[in-house]
Amino acid sequence: MCGIVAAAAGNNIVPVLVEGLKKLEYRGYDSAGLAVIGAGAIERVRSVGRVAELETASACTQAVTGIAHTRWATHGVPCERNAHPHVSGSIAVVHNGIIENYESLRSELTAQGYVFTSDTDTESIAHLVQAILKSEPDLFKAVRLACQRLVGAYAIAVIDHAQPGRIVVAREGSPLLLGVSDSGNYAASDASALLQVTRNMVYLENGDIAELSADQVRITRLDGTPVERPVHVSQLSAAAVELGNYRHYMQKEIFEQPEALANTLEIVGGSKTIQPGIFGAEAGNLLADVDHILILACGTSSHSGYTARYWLEAIAGVPCTVEIASEYRYRTSVANPRQLVVAISQSGETADTLAALRHAKSLGQSKTLAICNVPESAIVRECALRFITRAGPEIGVASTKAFTTQLAALFLLTLVMAKVKNRLAQEQESTFIDQLRHLPVAVNKVLELEDEIEVWAKRFADKQHALFLGRGRHYPIALEGALKLKEISYIHAEAYPAGELKHGPLALVDANMPVISVAPNDQLLDKLKSNLKEVQARGGELYVFADADSEIPESEGVHILRLPEHYGELSPILHVIPLQLLSYHAALVKGTDVDKPRNLAKSVTVE
Repeated sequence: MCGIVAAAAGNNIVPVLVEGLKKLEYRGYDSAGLAVIGAGAIERVRSVGRVAELETASACTQAVTGIAHTRWATHGVPCERNAHPHVSGSIAVVHNGIIENYESLRSELTAQGYVFTSDTDTESIAHLVQAILKSEPDLFKAVRLACQRLVGAYAIAVIDHAQPGRIVVAREGSPLLLGVSDSGNYAASDASALLQVTRNMVYLENGDIAELSADQVRITRLDGTPVERPVHVSQLSAAAVELGNYRHYMQKEIFEQPEALANTLEIVGGSKTIQPGIFGAEAGNLLADVDHILILACGTSSHSGYTARYWLEAIAGVPCTVEIASEYRYRTSVANPRQLVVAISQSGETADTLAALRHAKSLGQSKTLAICNVPESAIVRECALRFITRAGPEIGVASTKAFTTQLAALFLLTLVMAKVKNRLAQEQESTFIDQLRHLPVAVNKVLELEDEIEVWAKRFADKQHALFLGRGRHYPIALEGALKLKEISYIHAEAYPAGELKHGPLALVDANMPVISVAPNDQLLDKLKSNLKEVQARGGELYVFADADSEIPESEGVHILRLPEHYGELSPILHVIPLQLLSYHAALVKGTDVDKPRNLAKSVTVE
């Protein structure tokens, strides 16, 4: 949520700031702005809407030092006066996160004569730094003292017209990294914003504060203690975040899934066996004592966790609980030091998941595993074990390839746990590994169904509601399908275990309620058929994603799309693909903003 770009260089940095914001658009935002150190004062440009409007408005602006921001509204409605940067006297500030004590700061600063012109919590930071500058004229020290008074999560960048050529940035709970190069030094919320100028990244820790100039970087802790952070060469390429020939990033990422899965599963290589070491050097010893697994996740990631619960209990024989991360730490739970806590997040910075992980650790649960797509993220750094899904950058807000690679990682965890518990026969292990290797090919075959799915999408894109059904390990896939549809097409969708139809949802079924069913040819198929008959008897129109050998006949009001092959335990990975395509094409018909759905952000870094 929100995005920061800052630059201090020897040439005009305005194009760098604007291009950086474009790369951060995927995070979700409603307004944008930039501030630079001009000849006579801070020059600020802000706009409500897309970065393209800011680019036009700032076309004549030139400077060598500046900050920029995309805002996702929390405090105050989306409008120009609430857009960042915020100014006070000679300084300008951009901020991601939430300042929890902003009201008391606002009252204190108002009493000192500072006038607030926005409804944001961020403006209190600007006035606080300006107030401190009266007694401590050095910008770096003033920002450091100001941060010591802030309560909450933040990543901030500050410039002062009276001290040109300098940028001070600080991090506490919200992601921020530095980009270093011979031509200048930079800061951003995400490495993708800086690939245009450098691949050399420095990841700040919570409590770090840094000063940037065109030729120098200095980092200390908030108490002033100097620290050094290593430089990482980003493996992300600029081409990886380009749209290419696709209409939307979501479409691109759906079709990147075979490659993403192949990259994620490359760790098993040509081996005939799987080893705990794929989760870290200490995994063998740590997992041997595990008697329960707790999965913490939000949104799409939680659906991957729900799917994994079926695998972990059926194959590995390990009890598993899945908790919505935003709820977990607000109830009294029973700690289990032998429990493996698995935190799942695409970005590795999801605020609720990170907070839930820390809460679990505070209860004495030190056996932790991160499943994440970003190697340098906070969740990865805070876990004892980690598995990096190699999905590549995911720009579309509606997650697709991150979800399927999470499922692949969780299936690997299932096999490792089964092996640790002596529940995985060699023949079965070999079969599962072969299926994993074949998975990218199987997904490619499902993607070939796009034209048929597009026809389906046109049939019900004008509906107001939809019902998704699944059974067993495919119920979480129905949940994911419903989430995708509502996220990008704004059609209200719900998902239920098919056996729950007669316990309430059947009351909603009529000719205007399309019912989408995930119907693999597994042990629950006959029961699912009975549930589909219940829908048909009430005049409901059925859209059934079946396997090639599922004996479900097509008839009036019953549309069948058959996947090329049944894939056993890994079937959920194949069956979610057509649901992603269905949502995408329904959104196209409705004309919604597919990659940037209203009110949503890609990386939810505030609670």
